[in-house]
Amino acid sequence: MGNTIIELKNISKNFGEQQVLRGIDLNIYENEFLTLLGPSGCGKTTILRIIGGFEEPSNGQVLVSGKDISKIPPYKREINTVFQKYALFPFLNVYDNIAFGLNLKKTDKNIIDKKVKRMLELVGLKGYEKRDVTSLSGGQQQRVAIARALVNEPKILLLDEPLGALDAKLRKDMQTELKKIQKEVGITFIFVTHDQEEALTMSDTIVVMNDGVIQQIGTPIDIYNEPQNRFVAEFIGESNIIEGNMIKDCLVKFDDVMWECVDKGFKDNEEIEVVLRPEDMDIVAPEEGKVVGKVVSKIFKGVHYEYLVQCKYRNYKVHTTENIELGIEIGLTIDPYDIQVMHKMEN
Repeated sequence: MGNTIIELKNISKNFGEQQVLRGIDLNIYENEFLTLLGPSGCGKTTILRIIGGFEEPSNGQVLVSGKDISKIPPYKREINTVFQKYALFPFLNVYDNIAFGLNLKKTDKNIIDKKVKRMLELVGLKGYEKRDVTSLSGGQQQRVAIARALVNEPKILLLDEPLGALDAKLRKDMQTELKKIQKEVGITFIFVTHDQEEALTMSDTIVVMNDGVIQQIGTPIDIYNEPQNRFVAEFIGESNIIEGNMIKDCLVKFDDVMWECVDKGFKDNEEIEVVLRPEDMDIVAPEEGKVVGKVVSKIFKGVHYEYLVQCKYRNYKVHTTENIELGIEIGLTIDPYDIQVMHKMEN
């Protein structure tokens, strides 16, 4: 990682009786695409608003490049925000919407022209200068909002569910675009979403939140493959989550079967939870399976089939491209690397 650009130190936030953030510590790095991910009401937008200066923390510090910015108003921070409601000015054309911040600063007209044209090219709207923003599609309006924020050359861009209003295909296209723009302009993006696929697709780092607390910080691959607790495992992707016992290092027992795994550092016989991703379950002949069950449900999902396999202790969810008949008996095995052991969450 590069240099730290933002440090959140022990940030808490209360709205009246309700505590929405509890002791948040987070370092965000230069040029990082960091996503705050979690369900509605988990506190992710509140963090964004505190960084932007639209909310004050109840306690704790926000440092940008080592300086405490708590008392600096939003318009004096080197931070711009793109909201889900794009908040474009309907009475200004595309060019004037993008140039708005530079005009406020009384920037030289030639410099404004150069910068606006560069932004239009960057967001793929060259030739749209004179268009009325109300005549643009959702995706185009979104691009204008991003260009308007980036033209001020902020150090940090905050994006609050900015793709929420777009349809599925456009949303996917914009995910790729945003990542590309972020790499080209080389600034820190802090992105808020409750959409796990969006977070996995775009981020360098994902911060998973629930109930005002950070649950896990990591790369998309870490978060998906090595969830630290049940909440993260259930929130990111689909999972079979099973209670079991860690017999000793690299040996776990669940559903009355001993399984080799690669996890270490648990106590002998510790009660644990195991995450098995449906795509990691291997279907074999019944006599080769570590567990055996009957296919009781089959759904075609486009890329793969989703099966429910009824075994002695539970139904396993299995994803595979194989076309298997309902009602037949199959065996299941799983590679030691694909068994993720987690400490049990205290309730």
